[in-house]
This record gives sequence, C-alpha cells and structure tokens, in this order.
Amino acid sequence: MPTERLPMRKIYEILRLKYDCRRSIREIATSCGVGKSTVSDYLLRFKAAGLKWPLPSDMDETGLTRRLFSDQVVDSSAAGHLSTPDWTEVQRELRGKHVTLALLWQEYKERQPNGMQYSWFCQQYTQWRGKRDLVMRQDHRAGEKSFIDYAGQTMPIIDGLTGEIREAQIFLAVLGASNYTYAEATWSQSLPDWIGSHVRAFVWFGGVTELLIPDNLKSGVDKACRYEPVINPTYHDLATHYQTTVLPARVRKPKDKAKAEGGVLLVERWILARLRHHRFFSLDELNREIRNLLEILNNRPFQKLAGSRRSLYESIDRPALRPLPTTAYQFSEWKKAKVNIDYHLELAGHYYSVPHALVGKVVEVRYTENTVECLFKGQRVASHLRDLQKGKHSTIKEHMPPNHKFYAEWTPERFQHWAAKIGPAMSEITGRLLTGRQHPQQAYRSLLGIFRLGKSYSEPRLEAACRRALAYETISYRSLESILKNGLESRPLPLESKEPAPVQHHNIRGADYFQLREEYSC
Repeated sequence: MPTERLPMRKIYEILRLKYDCRRSIREIATSCGVGKSTVSDYLLRFKAAGLKWPLPSDMDETGLTRRLFSDQVVDSSAAGHLSTPDWTEVQRELRGKHVTLALLWQEYKERQPNGMQYSWFCQQYTQWRGKRDLVMRQDHRAGEKSFIDYAGQTMPIIDGLTGEIREAQIFLAVLGASNYTYAEATWSQSLPDWIGSHVRAFVWFGGVTELLIPDNLKSGVDKACRYEPVINPTYHDLATHYQTTVLPARVRKPKDKAKAEGGVLLVERWILARLRHHRFFSLDELNREIRNLLEILNNRPFQKLAGSRRSLYESIDRPALRPLPTTAYQFSEWKKAKVNIDYHLELAGHYYSVPHALVGKVVEVRYTENTVECLFKGQRVASHLRDLQKGKHSTIKEHMPPNHKFYAEWTPERFQHWAAKIGPAMSEITGRLLTGRQHPQQAYRSLLGIFRLGKSYSEPRLEAACRRALAYETISYRSLESILKNGLESRPLPLESKEPAPVQHHNIRGADYFQLREEYSC
C-alpha cells in the first residue's frame, strides 16, 4: 500500500516523539492519530535519507518530502516525464488468478528501469480507479464467479390454437470478470427450469466457474440465511456434478450480486426492449431471437474500457473456467422416506425395496426420469429402474430377510392369527392377500392398513365389510375403507335379501349392478 502523505506538522511531531521523548511506535501512532505502519515507514525513510534530528532550520515541507520520498515523483509535472502504465491493461491483468500489483510493478520495472517506484505505482493506480467510478466496485478473478438471477420483466407468448397468452420468465447468468452474459426464456422459475437453465448456461460459457452466486430464489435456496443458507439438494447435486460451489447472495444485500443486477438491466434494455413489438408463438421462437441479440450484446464495445464482453471472455474468463464433465447433469429430485415393515418405501405410488435391516429408518431418495437411488447416511443402499405403475412393487431379492421371513414379530402366521380374532371373512381376505403377491411381505402394508380400520370403525363392522367385499370380489384396503366410510357394511348382501328373485335375462342388468355402481362411485 502507498505510504500515507502527512503534513510537515505531523512529520515533525513523529520525529520529536521518537528522538526527544523516546516514545514507542504504538504510542506515537496513538498520539498522532495515524497507523503504526505509517510511523514505521516515516522513521525508516528518515534514516535512509541520512537526515539528523533536530532538522535544519531552513528545511521546509517541500524539501523534507523530497528527501523522504526520493524514490518517488512528488509533483504532477515530474510524473508526466515517466512512462505511465496502461492502467486499463493493469486492471485486466489483475483479474487473472494469483496476479498482484507487486507482480505487475516488477514486470513494469523490467520494461522501464527508470519508471515509478512501487508505492507511487500503487497510488497512481488507485487514483485512476477512483476517477473511473465513484461507486465501490468488486474485484472479480478470472473464472471465479457466475452471477445468476431472473429478470423482473417477462415476455408474452401466444398459444396459436387458443390465443391464450403465457408469460415466459427470463433467466440470465453473468461471468464476474468479463461480464460475458447468457440469457434464455423458460416457462417458469420452478426447480426443473432453474436447473435446466444452468446446464445450458454452462454449455454457452464452455465451462464452469469456481462459484455460483444466485439470489435467494426458492428453487436454489431452501432456507435463506445471512450466515448459513440451506441449499436445495437438487441444486447442490448439480454443483457437485460440475465441481463448483453455490454461495448465495446475502438477503437484502444487492451489492453482493451487482453483476447480476447490471446484467438484468442490460438484458431488459438491449434484448427485451427490442423485442417489445414482436409476437411469439413458442418458447423456441423467443429463445432464437434472444440468442441472436445476445451475440450483439456480448460483441458490443465497452464505453469506458477497450474491447467487449466477448473479447474479455476469450482472453480472461474462458482459459480459467473449469472444464465441463463428460456428461451433462440429469435432473433429479430428492425426498426423504421412511422404510416400512415390508422393507419397501413409497415413491409416487410405487414401492421400492431396500435392505431389510433399514426397516423403520428414514432414507434419502434421489430419483430421475429413469432411476431411483436410495441413500442412508450418504451411502447408496439400493438402486432401481423408475416404475410409474402405482400399487406395484420393485423388489430385489438380496434385500429380503433370510428364508423370505421377516423379523420374528412380523410373519404371515401372525397376520393370520390377528385375522382369526376378527372373523372368518377377515381370515379369508388375509389369506388371499398373502398368497396373491409374489412375496408375502408385499401384503404386509395393506394388511396393517386393514387392521387399523378395525380400530377406527370397530372389528364387528370390519368383519361385515370383509363379507361384503368378498361377495363383490373387491378385496383391497381402499374398497374396505370405502364400505366403512359410507356405512355400506350394514346393507343386506344379495344372498341375504328376502325379496323375490328378479327375472333373469341376459339383457337385464338387475338391481345389484346398479347398487354396486352406486357404492363404488364414491
């Protein structure tokens, strides 16, 4: 850092406290209201200049400053005779990894041996940056950050068949060092669209930055917190796949994502505003126009700097980006599920097996369009092909207990024993369910639900409902629940009716048909 320039009065006081009063550097700094490093630097310069205390009576402020800073140029007229670095190029170089002002100054001195000394070099660069913009700017290293957000403005798309207008959301991502911008339209800001937009942005950039800086959108951040935000597990999975890190911007701290805010403004002004008179009838049509205007935006020259977003991207960001993995990320979702006593867990109405030792445990389920993975304490314990058939089971034999038996307290015999206490109809239904599945354990879940109906509605009513279900061959938990819920178990069965038998004819459906339709249409 350049040394703080002090007036003659303070320099004199520093020297007086040191040589007359024998005070320490800490005490001098406190007394004079300056930093300890500034005091140390002035004392070192005083010795290096060969000056003696007390100072000569004829030495004024200009003379003292010239002696203390003989390695620097003090006045602006003299500075003009030195070779001034290209500060724009210095700023561009500083965006490279591990590049410092000290390194750039050394390279400058190799080219210009009589050029500025280091402290003056730093001071001149700081002044140049201050003149460019009075607003605080963040320094972004090459390949370090991607800023991600949605534009506040949407774009209307007309359904060609119905004339209905849907509003498309505008996703954008901006590279921190070069301001290279990507934008696209999606139907929503939901998790699938959010993840898909990231994958396509990475392809557009040709690589991945070290950090992703999103706003606290619910699709990306489950729980916003200034210190420990909770990242959505699918978003975290995406970051793991691409070997990057998600670092959400702090809540109500717009400067944390100033690049994204600036990118939103540019996209709205230079892309969306130009499309305001266009009529679009599909998302693809809108994205083609956005892609064409993106090329213009990224190739547009900067106003205050040389080059464009694309030229900076090609020279700075692109070489520093992490390479893309061999395969693109496949969208996946996560949920937690408790393993039932039949060592299966439920996902969208289908049942998938896990090792029987995990009965009663809560596992994480990661599922894609084609696969289902079950993880316990971070370790994968089961993997299945995705099956959309509801009520069916996907069972791996290795997950079963030895000899197709479950723990001692859960056996087919025990279910039969419970059923016998309720009645013969319940026993028959239990037997049918146990023998009607590929493995008896697959019936345990249904049977537990049926037994629970006996507690809710009473066992006599459950037995009556079982008789009715057997008469109509509708043996299932849902059927029994519907009978009990609607009080149908008290109605007489067809064989118990005292009314004369109706005329039988193949063209006559009879009352039973319509009664059955009435009962099960509930």
